[in-house]
Amino acid sequence: MSKTKIAIFPKIKTLSAVALLLLLFGCPQKLAPNNYAVKRVSDGDTLVASDAAGKDIKVRFACVDAPEVAHTNAEKNSKAAAKKNQFKWGNLAHQRMQQLVKQGGGRVVLTVTDTDRYGRKVSEVRLPNGTFAQEVLIREGLAMVYRPYLKNCPSASILEQAEAEAKKNRRGVWGDSKFVPAWKFRNSDK
Repeated sequence: MSKTKIAIFPKIKTLSAVALLLLLFGCPQKLAPNNYAVKRVSDGDTLVASDAAGKDIKVRFACVDAPEVAHTNAEKNSKAAAKKNQFKWGNLAHQRMQQLVKQGGGRVVLTVTDTDRYGRKVSEVRLPNGTFAQEVLIREGLAMVYRPYLKNCPSASILEQAEAEAKKNRRGVWGDSKFVPAWKFRNSDK
């Protein structure tokens, strides 16, 4: 073997080791500008996230309305059947959204469609792997399409189809004859 070939072998070994390490541990990925860290899930259709600069934003899920969760001790201790029912479903939607966020590694990808009267960013919410959070909640009967929001909803047809399937199969709230949609519950509770 020539001296040139022998001198190349150590370099090839080093490069192979570096390539192997990169394959095993991966390279740090640059996150898309619409990729956010979730600080907390407030309920089934609201969360707080922070951007790459650490700025917090409140997010209201576009196109859907999830059942309410109890906010006060009086609500938590209420004996009223309608409230207990609403909060039961609200807690299930909240828990499911927490599971989805965990599944996404604590991150979501937002497509902001509007800002609501409370300053929240109205957004389509997806996990980094593309799972559409609103579709999951609707398909499982843990949220309902909120038709007044559909005008700014790029994925309206997906959500309407998911809701039709949930209704047909009586999933979640669609199988509960006592459930009152969240928008009606909020109006009747005032």
